[in-house]
Amino acid sequence: MAEKSGREREREQRNDQREGGGGAGDGAASGVETEMERLPVDLLAHIFSLISSFTDLGHASGVCRKWKAGVEQSFARKERLSFAGCKVDDSSAARLVQASYNLRELDISRSCWGCQITDEGLYMISSAKCINNLMSISLWGMVGITDNGVVQLVSKATSLQHLNIGGTFITDESLFAIANSCPHLKSIVLWSCRHVTENGLFALVYKCCKLESINVWGMRVPVDCFVGLLSISPALQIKPLYLPAADALPVS
Repeated sequence: MAEKSGREREREQRNDQREGGGGAGDGAASGVETEMERLPVDLLAHIFSLISSFTDLGHASGVCRKWKAGVEQSFARKERLSFAGCKVDDSSAARLVQASYNLRELDISRSCWGCQITDEGLYMISSAKCINNLMSISLWGMVGITDNGVVQLVSKATSLQHLNIGGTFITDESLFAIANSCPHLKSIVLWSCRHVTENGLFALVYKCCKLESINVWGMRVPVDCFVGLLSISPALQIKPLYLPAADALPVS
């Protein structure tokens, strides 16, 4: 009975340490945890901002309320968020974007691991407070999205300057929306967007007066279309450019 009582006391002591030291199992670990608890939330947020793994940040958020506040603050400070190489779905991606109030660059590019983001995810992301301030968005290779999701997103991203929608199945409908909603657009990548026609390209160049660069590699549009685009905006950089020298182009 004496031995049993001793074990019970030891068990109670460990429980007390967990409650007071944030889950530490022994005295030394409890001391380390106490020191961590003394760190201000701002410093915790800075530390968490150096962690790129969303899984690790999720675990850190579950340690205690102070760590959760630090993780949330680290997202609120982010100016760039990338899901490239991460396996995220619509709801998790939307939650992270909605928590990033100061976001300026959003990368949802498809990688070898693949982002499981669809039009539904773009709809949810478009409701985030940071969308109006986004200057760069990449949806490269996102084959799960359509014009519906892209139109919804770009209609809210009115400050957009750089857009990559290469490798998707968008059509002219998306380009019409971009032309009407993104007057500050400077560059766009339409790599292998084979459902886009010259009508969409002309609408884009006509209305986006600040457009400096457009990537049309792999598109099914005639060379005459590019000549026409340059007649509208002579300084436009068309990449790759399979055209005669500039001095050989017709003068408008």
